[in-house]
Amino acid sequence: MLTRGLPRSRARIALRRTALVGAASCVALSLTLLGPAAAQSETQSAESKSVEGKSAEATVTRAAVTQGAGAPLRIELNKLETAGEACKAILIVENGKGGAIKSLRLDLNAFDPDGIVQKRSMVELGPVPARKTALRQFEISPTPCAQVGRVLLNDVAACEGQDGSGHTLSRESCLERIEPSSAKGAAPFVR
Repeated sequence: MLTRGLPRSRARIALRRTALVGAASCVALSLTLLGPAAAQSETQSAESKSVEGKSAEATVTRAAVTQGAGAPLRIELNKLETAGEACKAILIVENGKGGAIKSLRLDLNAFDPDGIVQKRSMVELGPVPARKTALRQFEISPTPCAQVGRVLLNDVAACEGQDGSGHTLSRESCLERIEPSSAKGAAPFVR
């Protein structure tokens, strides 16, 4: 008799947990779809359910929904230009809707057409003012540009400044915001 009730109670607990997660997801999705006007008119939702004597609380706020979705920071590898025996890269940094960035240091790697690493470069792209597009150039490879097969954005070494909402930027948040691309005819610029 006891063994028959055990699976049923476990199933009830699983359903309660699923309902909490589902409710939080619905609120987050509705805040995203309805926009700022609807989010301001709604009150914050919090559900407290007791599961096996433990309290599980789900609270969703507009800040939590939009925290990871900062304004994109577009970085385009516009051109590779041979200068003597070296290859210079020209990058366009578009900070269209973000706040001012004091420092943006990227860890880049240039690969040859066969996929072999040629050179690692730490490049400083900052400062980049708010709502501004900037052009930066630097040496990416010690060989002619024809020998560069692709450029990898390996990591963000440093990122200082604020996003469009006034929140302090971190390496992680900058890496999430960066959208690398390449102009037609340039080597692929990838994450």
